[in-house]
This record gives sequence, structure tokens and C-alpha cells, in this order.
Amino acid sequence: MIVLRPYQVDGENKIRQAFAEGSRAPLYVLPTGGGKTILFASIAHSADRRGKRVLILAHRVELVDQIVDALRRFDVNPDIIAVGYQRSKGRYRATDSAVAVASVQTLVRRLDSYPAPTLIICDEAHHCAAGNSWSTVIRHYRDAKTLGVTATPARLDGHGLAASFDRLICGPNVPELIALGFLVRPRVFVPPTVDTSGLHIRMGEYRTDEAEALMDAPAITGDALSHYLKHGNNQPGLIFCTSVQHAHNVAQQFRNGGVVAVALDGGTDREVRRMAVQEFRDGKIKLLASCDLFSEGFDVPGAHVGIMLRPTASEGLFLQQCGRLARPAPSKEYYTLLDHVGNTQRFGLPDEAREWKLTTEIIHRKKTVAGVRVCPKCFAASPPRAKTCGDCGHVFPIAPRQELEERDGELIELTADQIARRRLRQEQGQIKELQELIALGRRKGYGDKAEAWALHVWHGRAAKKRKPPDKQQALI
Repeated sequence: MIVLRPYQVDGENKIRQAFAEGSRAPLYVLPTGGGKTILFASIAHSADRRGKRVLILAHRVELVDQIVDALRRFDVNPDIIAVGYQRSKGRYRATDSAVAVASVQTLVRRLDSYPAPTLIICDEAHHCAAGNSWSTVIRHYRDAKTLGVTATPARLDGHGLAASFDRLICGPNVPELIALGFLVRPRVFVPPTVDTSGLHIRMGEYRTDEAEALMDAPAITGDALSHYLKHGNNQPGLIFCTSVQHAHNVAQQFRNGGVVAVALDGGTDREVRRMAVQEFRDGKIKLLASCDLFSEGFDVPGAHVGIMLRPTASEGLFLQQCGRLARPAPSKEYYTLLDHVGNTQRFGLPDEAREWKLTTEIIHRKKTVAGVRVCPKCFAASPPRAKTCGDCGHVFPIAPRQELEERDGELIELTADQIARRRLRQEQGQIKELQELIALGRRKGYGDKAEAWALHVWHGRAAKKRKPPDKQQALI
């Protein structure tokens, strides 16, 4: 049996308390690598012991396998509802367990083949959205309670998850997990490889065709290869690409440069994918390239390097990708992130503390520290207020404060007339009626031009408000 970490015990207690207080669908947030799978496997184990039925949803077969492995560490032998697993008499194989792990895409086509659960657990719950397969499953088992778990409680388009969940429960953040030794710190380099400013955004993300056209170039991949050879220290790593074809092209060019790299995608045979991942773990393959396969749920602590060749407008996707690299491993003090597309400059360093909220609106997170400071010599990224580069020691120049311009000259005595004119300017700003402005113009000595001056000021104010008044009505 697994002994939970103290913060996992605290998270499980808070989830139980939320249900006890009437929540029907709490959402638990814990950074990638913090141990969400173990936590909800413990909850499923407890429910199984009490005779409750638990349905755990995942969106890829790799996640199904990892969840099943975690449950078996708790001595739970679950049903498996996914393509490629044995079925019996037209139904999914039955066990003595009241726990099932299901691929959402498989279960949604066969909702009548599994008894109604007491609790539904949604892994990678940021995929839950109205109208998709996840919500279809949840609506079908409408009497069940729901627990969502995720590292990034926002959809790809930036909207929050309040439409699917009713309470937010947050575990420790990334800096806290690093301090506890459960994650490793990043070492980030941001070489000026490409300019992504011309890309357009559709549905909260850069257009794939534009991103692929920008990134799938031999010169860009060659630059990525040279920086990997310089900063990657021949360590195993992951390459995040814009498309399936881009991943295969990048892997080929890395192989041409002498680095053993393999591209994997959702269409790759399942057994071939497993063999490739195992060879990666064994050190036979140095780099794995993919578009979306490694962004979520890919648990390989031995990945020391991340090569970002996919620009993203989604902070959630950026953090999910970085999280693939942050898990500790023997002799792994840090991971190296080579960000060729400026994602770090858009979202900040991956080990910043981030605050989340439960909303249906787009989450505009106010960060205490924005952006990064990139060293002009080695391209290492540091916090924006850093005085020296943490990698090469380069001293950042101190920008002088913008102060009032000083000019040589004599002091000028302030006269009574000057004081009177200043008071008139202040009085002008406080006047709310046109007739009072006309009277002020006369006091200023404008005579017959006082009315024209007042109208000019009046219309100028209205133009700033984008509601210019009618001249005749203003004079009434």
C-alpha cells in the first residue's frame, strides 16, 4: 500500500469535506507531477471498500494505463473500458471491483454497458466543457457526484470551469513542491529563433496551419539542434511540435545531426508507442517528438530537456508541457527548457506561483511578476527583476529611472498674475455647465470671443466622451 504525502492527505480530506458540505462537483488543482493520480486512486480505493461504484474518466490510452497501475498499487483491480481491452459476451470484462477506468471516447459510445456509478472522477478535468463527450457521460449518470482533478483549471480557450464544477480546492503550488523536493526547478533558455507576432488566434489557440508554416523549416530545426547540443548535455528529452508532420520532420533532422530521435503521434500503433517509450526510458532513444501526445499525462521522470517548437496562446498547455519535465529522477537537479517560440515570455517562468479561480469567464491571471529577463549572451531566462544572469553571470544593465528633465537657468519668481492664471485653469476643470464656462471666458478677458472659446472647450470634452452635444441644445 502507498503512504500518501501530507499534502495529498490534506487534499483528500478537503475533497471529502466539500462533498459533506453539499458540493456535487469539486475541482482539485495540483501541479503536474504533484501526484494527482495517486490521490484520486486513494479516494477510489476507499469508495471501493465501502461498496461504492467509481468511474474514472481519461482521454487517452496512456492515461488509462497509468491510472490502472496506480489503482493496482492500492490492491484495486478495476474494470477497463477502452479499445484494445478484453470484452466478454458483448460487455466489458467484469471483475469483483466496483471501480472502472474508462476512455471517454469509448464509453460515450456504450453508456448502457456500465452500471451507474456513485462517483465520477475526471482526470485532466480541464477537458470538461459543455457539449463534449465528458459532459455527455456526466449527464447520463446525473445522480453521481463528480470530482475533477487537473493542474490547470482552465480550458484551452482560457475560459474557467465553473460550468462543470462548483468548488475549487487547491493543493500546493509549483514553488512549494520544488521546496519540498517533489519537483525540480527549471533552467530556461529563450533563444531568438522565430517571431510569432504575425500568428492569428482561433478558439483560444494559434492557428495550426500558420504555426506549422512558420516552424517547419530546416533552419529553425537546425537552430534547435545546435542549442540542444550546446545546452542539453546529451540528456534525454521531449520535443513539442506544431503538427504530426512537423514532429516527424524535426525527428528526422535531429537524426541527421546524430541525435537518436523518434516521432510519435496518436496514429502510431499502441504497442509501437509503448516500445518507443520503454526504449526512451532505457536510454536507447534520446529524444521523443510529438504534437499533443506528451502535453498531458505523459509520465517519464527521466526527461531532462524540453524543446519548445510549438508556440501556444494557452497558458494551461504551456504549464502542462513544462510539467512533463519537472518530475524528479536520480541525479536530476533541474530540467532544461529550450523555448524557441517565446512561450516563457508570454506566460512567465514555469516555476512561478500562480493563483487560479473558478469562473466561466476567460481567466486573466494577475501575476505578481510578469515576463522574464533574457540574457543577451547565453539566452538564459531569469525573473524580470534579476540583476545578473543565473546561468552565465552576465550583469544586466540598470536602466536609469525616468526623472524630470533638468535644465540650466535662473529661478523665475512666481507672480500674482501667474497664480491667478493657474487658479483659472483649475476652476475651468471643475466647471460642469456651459454658461459657467462662458462666464469664465469673460473673466479671462476673452470679451466677445468668450462664447466661442467656451463652446470649443465644451465640445472638446464631449468628443473625449464620444458623445458630442448638439450646439443649440447646449446653449439653452
